[in-house]
Amino acid sequence: SGGYMMACVGDEIIAAPFAILGSIGVVAQLPNFHRLLKKNDIDFEMHTAGEYKRTLTIFGENTDKAREKFQADIDDIHMLFKDFVSSNRPVVAIDEVGTGEFWFGQRALEKNLADRLCTSDSFLVEHLEGYDLIEVRYRAKRSWQEKLSLAAEMAVERGFRRLLKSERDQQFL
Repeated sequence: SGGYMMACVGDEIIAAPFAILGSIGVVAQLPNFHRLLKKNDIDFEMHTAGEYKRTLTIFGENTDKAREKFQADIDDIHMLFKDFVSSNRPVVAIDEVGTGEFWFGQRALEKNLADRLCTSDSFLVEHLEGYDLIEVRYRAKRSWQEKLSLAAEMAVERGFRRLLKSERDQQFL
């Protein structure tokens, strides 16, 4: 869901053949421990300001009014999501794909959720001409304790290897 939302602002959506696209929907689920707490004589308190600051809770008793408000919020988020996709990808038939379902590469392409299929390796190979391909790595700076520990570890390992080599050499004399 969120991944597709971010992707659809791009100029082009390129998906791998087995990429999963779509999932234009909203889900919220939560357990409710109210009866378990009540059965074990455990109180739960929640303090909020604003009638709908917290609609459903996992510890308190939920009301039908709170459930209706929660569902209305989810429906509103879904509508905003579909509107966002429609405005950024007008080629998508949002009523057909805004159901929460997902599709793999080729099926997603057929539904205009992607513009073409291509693996990341193939994409890089396509663009080798005219560009410099560089690899960037980040290596965290080690503290002096880590450096000392690493040096000690390497020294012990070198000594151990010499000892093994010496033992092995003596066996064949």
